[in-house]
Amino acid sequence: MLGTELRLADLYLMYAEALNEVSGPTTEVLQYVDAIRTRAGLEGVATSWQNYSLNPSKYTTKTGMREIIQRERTIELAYEGKNFWDIKRWKKGTREFNQAIKGWNVFGTKEASYYQVLTLYQQRFVAPRDYFYQFMI
Repeated sequence: MLGTELRLADLYLMYAEALNEVSGPTTEVLQYVDAIRTRAGLEGVATSWQNYSLNPSKYTTKTGMREIIQRERTIELAYEGKNFWDIKRWKKGTREFNQAIKGWNVFGTKEASYYQVLTLYQQRFVAPRDYFYQFMI
């Protein structure tokens, strides 16, 4: 059986997300998100959004705080393989996964033909069934 690691930052962000869904953006939600931001050397959510945002009251609504927490999870856990599962859990697959996979022409022989951007694959994520994961036995 493979072991999985759970970082404290992941736990804090999941807890803040759950608290926000239950009771909206309370001080406890901000406390857990701010703990992650403080460790990264950033100001708290309230201070940052009031001073640097075009929408300074975004963190005061449930929907706004949900978006902030989702962005914090995406940034904090960027290279840990959790974003794929978060997108599925947040039901954002049709927007995030229906984009073309692009890359360079690796068969190009000269610089001009190599650095040509091609569409390598067009993903299809359209039906609610696509949110389910197929397990191979």
